[in-house]
Amino acid sequence: FAHAFYILLSPKSEFSFEKQNTNNNDPNNPWNLAPSYNQIDNDGNINSNPIIIQIPDENTNMFIDIRTSLFAIYLFLIGDSSALSNWSYAGNPSIAVLIVLFSLLIVVYLMNLLIGLLNNAIEEDNNRISYLIQKAEILAEIELFTYYHIRDVSKHGFLKYYYADIDKTRREMREKLLKELQIKHDPINNEVVLKKLSVLEGKLEKLEKLEKLLEEIHAK
Repeated sequence: FAHAFYILLSPKSEFSFEKQNTNNNDPNNPWNLAPSYNQIDNDGNINSNPIIIQIPDENTNMFIDIRTSLFAIYLFLIGDSSALSNWSYAGNPSIAVLIVLFSLLIVVYLMNLLIGLLNNAIEEDNNRISYLIQKAEILAEIELFTYYHIRDVSKHGFLKYYYADIDKTRREMREKLLKELQIKHDPINNEVVLKKLSVLEGKLEKLEKLEKLLEEIHAK
């Protein structure tokens, strides 16, 4: 858009800010755009030759240079349309068309597109954060009833692996299962029973060893 306005509104003939060319009828010439004051006679007629002219500068027509044209479009983007106020919109319909296209494509479409892209980026970031939080919760739950080792694999990293204690894992899973099934149990009595069973298992092992010894004695 800056380039389009630069082509459309840049002066078509040479000019100088230090000296006015009275024979120049270029509507984009800064001397023709600068504010001027004409004299009115007693009959109400306006003299076509101005008696006072404000000396123009680089800001009179900002579309003289492509750099100031870009800055003028930036000002127009933030709501300052003074750079285009020196031209009549009725006499220059192409300017009005470009302004409407600018407001539709840049202000409405591209701005909303940028906002949508930012929202998508934020949503993706939130999804990754949610994934990392869930991963941390799972690892924390694993570490409640597992042990892990960290060993040096190479100079560039570490390997972390887990191995579970079978008895502890079964105990944890049993408690969770009973909780989900809403079954009441007495963990103290269960522990006592397990201890008694382990004692009995030990005694049975001793008996089996004695039987083997007796068989070896009888065999001799």
